[in-house]
Amino acid sequence: MLKVSRSGYYDWLGRPACLRAQEDEYLLKLIEQIHADSRKTYGSPRVHAELTLGLGLSVNLKRVARLMRQAGIQGLYRRRRRGCTVRDPDAAPSLDLVNRDFTVTEPNRLWVTDITEHPTQEGTLYCAAVMDAYSRLIVGWSIAGHMRTELVTDALGMAIVRRQPDKQPGNEQTILHSDHGCQYTSWAFGQRLRTAGLLASMGTVGDCYDNSLIESFWNTMQLELLDTKEWQARDELANAVFEWIECWYNPKRRHRSIGMHSPITFETLHTGPDQDH
Repeated sequence: MLKVSRSGYYDWLGRPACLRAQEDEYLLKLIEQIHADSRKTYGSPRVHAELTLGLGLSVNLKRVARLMRQAGIQGLYRRRRRGCTVRDPDAAPSLDLVNRDFTVTEPNRLWVTDITEHPTQEGTLYCAAVMDAYSRLIVGWSIAGHMRTELVTDALGMAIVRRQPDKQPGNEQTILHSDHGCQYTSWAFGQRLRTAGLLASMGTVGDCYDNSLIESFWNTMQLELLDTKEWQARDELANAVFEWIECWYNPKRRHRSIGMHSPITFETLHTGPDQDH
C-alpha cells in the first residue's frame, strides 16, 4: 500500500486544479449560460453549435455532452402535437406540386402553411403560420380565437407584404403548400393566392408527412412554448407566441437542417442583408 506523508497530502490538496479541469469549469459556465439563454431548450448539439459558431471556440461535441450530462443539463425532447385540421369534403381535387420534396435553393420558391391550436382557461387559441422552406423562416403568421378563413388569409397577407414574391428576380411563381383544411380550400383564400400570383399546392388527405416542415415547426413550438405552463388567457398566450416567433425562433434558434444557423442568419449569409425578413 502506498504511503503518503501528511505534509505531502496537504501540499497536493492545496494545488490549483489541472489545466483540463480549469477548462472544463470555464466551459461549464458557458454551457450553463447558453442553456439558460436558449430558454433551457438546447441539448448538446445546439449548445456545441453556439460555442463553436457563436463564440468561435474549438471544443469537441463529446466533451460538451459529457459536461452537460455530469451537470444534469438536458435539452427538451419533442412530443407529437395535437392537430386541428378540418377538411372540406366538398373541395375539388387539388394538385400536389411538392410531393414531399421541400428542397429549394432560393427564398420565395416554396412556402408551407398550416394551423395549430392550444387551450387556455379562457378558450382555445388558434395560430396560422407561413414558412419559407429555404430557410425555415416564419414569414407570416396570424393568431385568433377562431378558425375562420381570415385566420389563414391574414397569415398569408403578412407573408406577401414582408416578402413581396411578385418582385423576386426570375419568372418562377412562389408555391404555397398546405393541407386540405376548409380554410385553405375556401374561395377567399384561393382568391388571395391568385391576386398575389402564388401557385396553390396541397398534400395527400390525412398524411402529415406531406407537410412535414410546418408540422415540425408546430412540434417545436408546442414543446418549447405551448406545453411549458397552463395559459390563463388568450391574450397572454398570443403575446407569448408573438415573442417566441419574432424574438427567438426567427432570429436566434439554431436548426440542424440549415447548418445550425438561425433562419435569419442563414438567409443573411446566403442571400445578403437586403432580403426582407
